[in-house]
Amino acid sequence: MTGAVPSYFVYGEPDRPLDVGFIHVETVMARKGLHLGTVGAHRHDHLSQITYWTKGHGRYFYDDRSMDFFAPAIGFMPSGVVHGFEVDPASSDAIVVSIADDALMAIRMQTILPLDMPLFLAEPAENPHWAGIDTILRRLESEYHQGRLGMEKVLASLTGVVLTDIARLAHDGPTEATDAGPLALARRFRTLVDRHFRDNWRMERYIETLGTTPHLLARACHEAFGQSPKEFVSERRMLEAKRLLLFTVRSVEDIAYELGLKDAAYFSRIFKASEKLAPGLWRAARLEKT
Repeated sequence: MTGAVPSYFVYGEPDRPLDVGFIHVETVMARKGLHLGTVGAHRHDHLSQITYWTKGHGRYFYDDRSMDFFAPAIGFMPSGVVHGFEVDPASSDAIVVSIADDALMAIRMQTILPLDMPLFLAEPAENPHWAGIDTILRRLESEYHQGRLGMEKVLASLTGVVLTDIARLAHDGPTEATDAGPLALARRFRTLVDRHFRDNWRMERYIETLGTTPHLLARACHEAFGQSPKEFVSERRMLEAKRLLLFTVRSVEDIAYELGLKDAAYFSRIFKASEKLAPGLWRAARLEKT
């Protein structure tokens, strides 16, 4: 599975920039006309997904893993993970929760599930954790489609709960996870970037810490994210900058310092180069929309 694998926003739609805090909920069969039950290998470069199979059976694959399943079954795929499935569209369906990377960063502290590794679980239906998972995911679906006051906060909170329920389910049985190869290297790199992008690590330090080479890291990032390692670090910094601008009242100078940039003017220049607006103007424009 190489760079030729398509990257989508949600299945069948071209990749596009996401709003800060973006969470999307729909069923697999809402897009039946696009896939007829067979979803080929694809990835989401800026979205992680929870897929909860409520009925039916089929074959699910990700990275180099493939498994047959009967509902109930559930998967968590971090962004960049290549995945797909084959099911009978007449008898199968699933609830899919798509979570933007920046939203997942905010949720990270609310769950015990490792968010940098894919997994797929098809434990016996008698397992008591399924009842909680079913309740939460159906509530997520309902909240999303009703669009009531405070929906965004409720979706984020419920997502944190269901991710922890997935971890509890995984604790009861073996998980299908992979920890080797280019895609695993990319996920370990992403974890390091999340921890240290504020510290202005040089790329050589990431490479040394990962025990890899510049060539292997560049290949892994291209396959997983469609970007160079330096581009990925820069995008992560911009993602955090937008989160702080939108959800705090801190000054541009404070945010620059938080991001490890001691020169606020330099931060403003790189932000404007990325977003076409200076940080203060970007904040004002986004807040005006809410």
